[in-house]
Amino acid sequence: MNRKRIFTALGLATALTAGSLAVAGAVQAQAPATVLNAPDMALPGDVRVARTQGSVTIDWPSAQGERAQLALSLDPGKPLIEAISIAGKTVLGGIDPAGVVTVGTRDLKEGWTVFFDNPRTRPFESFPLTLARSDISVRAEGGYTKVIVGGAAAGPFSGTYEFTIYPGSRLVRAAMVMSTQRPATAYTFDAGLSAATSAALPWRAIAFTGLSDTIVRAEGDASRKPAASPKVRARMIVAEGTAGGSLGVVPPPHQFYYPLDYANNDNSAWYGNEYRNLAGRTGFGVRQTLEGDRRYVPWVNAPPGTTQDMGVFLLPDAGDAASATKAALAYTRGDRFKALDGHRTFTSHYHVEHTEAFLNTARFQQSAGVPDGLESPDFVKRFKAMNVEIVHLAELHLGREALDRAGDRLTLLKTMHAETERLSDDKLLLLPGEEPNVQLGGHWISFFPKPVYWTLDRKEGQPFVENDPKLGKIYHVGSQEDVLKLMQDEKGLMWTAHPRIKGSYGFPDKHRDTPFFKSDRFLGGAWKNMPSDYSLPRLGTRVLDTLDDMNNWATKPSERKFAPGEVDVFQISKESELYAHMNINYLRLDGPLPRYSDGWQSVLDALRGGRFFTTTGEVLIPEFTIDGAKSGEEAKFGRNAVVRAKIEWTFPPAFAEIVSGDGSKVYRDRIDLTGAAPFGTRAIEKRIDLSGRKWARIEVWDVATNGAYTPPVFLKGK
Repeated sequence: MNRKRIFTALGLATALTAGSLAVAGAVQAQAPATVLNAPDMALPGDVRVARTQGSVTIDWPSAQGERAQLALSLDPGKPLIEAISIAGKTVLGGIDPAGVVTVGTRDLKEGWTVFFDNPRTRPFESFPLTLARSDISVRAEGGYTKVIVGGAAAGPFSGTYEFTIYPGSRLVRAAMVMSTQRPATAYTFDAGLSAATSAALPWRAIAFTGLSDTIVRAEGDASRKPAASPKVRARMIVAEGTAGGSLGVVPPPHQFYYPLDYANNDNSAWYGNEYRNLAGRTGFGVRQTLEGDRRYVPWVNAPPGTTQDMGVFLLPDAGDAASATKAALAYTRGDRFKALDGHRTFTSHYHVEHTEAFLNTARFQQSAGVPDGLESPDFVKRFKAMNVEIVHLAELHLGREALDRAGDRLTLLKTMHAETERLSDDKLLLLPGEEPNVQLGGHWISFFPKPVYWTLDRKEGQPFVENDPKLGKIYHVGSQEDVLKLMQDEKGLMWTAHPRIKGSYGFPDKHRDTPFFKSDRFLGGAWKNMPSDYSLPRLGTRVLDTLDDMNNWATKPSERKFAPGEVDVFQISKESELYAHMNINYLRLDGPLPRYSDGWQSVLDALRGGRFFTTTGEVLIPEFTIDGAKSGEEAKFGRNAVVRAKIEWTFPPAFAEIVSGDGSKVYRDRIDLTGAAPFGTRAIEKRIDLSGRKWARIEVWDVATNGAYTPPVFLKGK
């Protein structure tokens, strides 16, 4: 029978009742079977659908010479997932999707673009996922295939439960896709798989990588003791099948983690009986912390009517938990940032407060040298392990009392300069920096190409600059004009930290007309995924929109702005879940890593020149031009501008967008990238009408909402 006839037959048989079926002689409940809506044409990527009397199987090419299968029961009285298989061999089966949505209330005093909020301090309630399974639809969505199960609900949320199949990959995305009309909703979600507590265990063990970097197993009945939430590496948990193979539950590596000040390892997995309010169920999965770092814990936005895509990935593997974990980590390159020829990895905005710790520890130990325990700090080891080559700190971000206790300002600066030089080598360039937040309004970052001494105020009658016999020039800033002159004299850069949110709420908009903002010394604003909203296919839209607005405001080349990534976290330890909260900038820098003693002007020049791209790590844009001009350069935009980009990905890609502006409006031209297998590269070439535009850039996003973007190419002046 050809494929079209198969699908036609599938479409006819959609009204069977469970009462017409018998399994092993048992009479089934008299409830309607799930209605199946199958496609009437071939699915992309050689994805196949097969219907039996009581189930539907999705079969797809999962690797070279390999096919995987997802079999779903059409009998609501049975577990939804009959089997997840590789090459016809069941890895795990007899399980249902498990989910918990915890619903709280957002303080909307500053709208939805908010970090300083704490829904956990107000009444909240957790709701288990219920799945009526009224119907199952199979359809193509671009080059991928969706399997949509109707009748999903969790408290005030309702919608569907969806599986997405990616040809060429074993990955299956499993998501609660739901919305709510409840006003001012902030929420978290937990996701995984479960079976009835009374049923035979569908796995032989639940396993995860512990903080000692070894596999920890709960075997047999130990896996269904009262629920536990362990600290894990690699952000995942695995079930090892009874007949071999394993299945990991893997969250999107960055999207899943809402923003916090501390990148703590917050017990992000769960397993066992009756987790939260999954009554009568035993299972395993991943979870979002309710308590976070117990500072500001904003959870996730759910504006009324938005479709919140609460998804994780299921990753079947033919081996054990270690094999599944290795396969999952390949998607984040082992939580490392790939080395690219002609580029250096640069990251900014870390409040590790090493300077304060150094001075206080030295005083307590009465040490004249490096205090015991600070010879090689954990944050230095973590950066090197992740192939982070250039780190720009944001030190001295403490209260006045804490700073005064550590030392006077010049002592603090001298210590910061000495320690960043000591900890730098041919693998890591550790650079001094601050979030000084004085004189300009809002929060901002300072960055100089060499050690600079300056104070944050200027007393009456005090000169702008004076010379110290030991330290050299010392600047005193008491106004916006002083800050700008300091940056001009020392070739420094400044930019808005976390624009339009946190302590920069309303900025840089409020100072867009000031001389310092219009200066080429003001770089722009820094990018981070904050706040979280799972209805969006991109991360960090707050800053990307700010970047576009700033370049629409610009009236001359010196006013052009950029948005490098920032991380903005406090303290980094061996336990920290750092990768989930990170992004990285790839600077176009040839030659060896700059030496601290020679200065690092080339780093600032690359930022000011727009010679970089920013990414969460999984998507790379090593090449991008418009009519031959690279980011930060100029081109004659016309009706047939040629946009070229080379892109690379780990997770299957979703789309690219060419974003441009005419000084007033922003335009988006989308390029569908669906259908590609993971771990690929592609050259993009597109002719586009850019006449009348002032700037244009490109973004690329994948199915896990990981992404990368470039600074703009600008219109060449007459």
